[in-house]
Amino acid sequence: MNAPSPSPHLQAQGLSWQAAAAHIVRDVSLHVAQGELVGLLGPNGSGKSTLLRMIYRTLQPASGSVRVNGSDVWRTSARDNARAMAVLAQENASEFELRVRDVVLMGRTPHQSPFARDGEEDFRIVAQALQRVDAEVLSERIFSTLSGGEKQRVLMARALAQQAPLLVLDEPTNHLDVRHQFELMNLIRSLGLTALAALHELPLAAHYCDRLYLLKDGALVAQGTPTQVLTPDIIADVYGVRALVRPSPRSGKPLIEFLPDALL
Repeated sequence: MNAPSPSPHLQAQGLSWQAAAAHIVRDVSLHVAQGELVGLLGPNGSGKSTLLRMIYRTLQPASGSVRVNGSDVWRTSARDNARAMAVLAQENASEFELRVRDVVLMGRTPHQSPFARDGEEDFRIVAQALQRVDAEVLSERIFSTLSGGEKQRVLMARALAQQAPLLVLDEPTNHLDVRHQFELMNLIRSLGLTALAALHELPLAAHYCDRLYLLKDGALVAQGTPTQVLTPDIIADVYGVRALVRPSPRSGKPLIEFLPDALL
């Protein structure tokens, strides 16, 4: 796959969104520096997906702004945004009655002229993207017949085929077994791209992320390194469970153990 262009800087400032009278996201700001993998954490209903949808511009914020490499995403063309930002969203894509290879080829659209045909270079990039997510054997399968984990890997390949220097990922390890969770997170780290990922698995976030943002009820309640954010008190307050947290003897990063009587 061709070397990506330099990673952009992502800056979201004062983002808010509400449905009727309910405030889903309230005045959230975050940034991702070049080359960082930043995790977005929070329990179900905390506003993570809504926040990401504002960042990758499928929801117009009630207030606030999103800039990628200094450019306002809402003032930039969809084509230019797609070249700068690849998205792995939570979406029901089971209706795709396409071969896996053709689904991944969708990621090449921002780089093609209107009505252009897929070329040899596009097919090479798609094959390499499928290989990177351990899904090359699925190339000729019909997407709708795949398991949830297989679909997730194929959609990640589509994002990689887009060759954007910024990745925005909404629960990228969803549906994946333990091995493929680690393989995917290792891949994201190895790419050297700027990445913002909403994650449910606190141990994965602790091990792989450079920094974390933690949401509760649509508001930002903690930010910093995994050591600063994933403390027993903060986990108890936000998730309502007891946890033991200690530094890994190998990496120094937090190791999280949930207790048998974890529920508070």
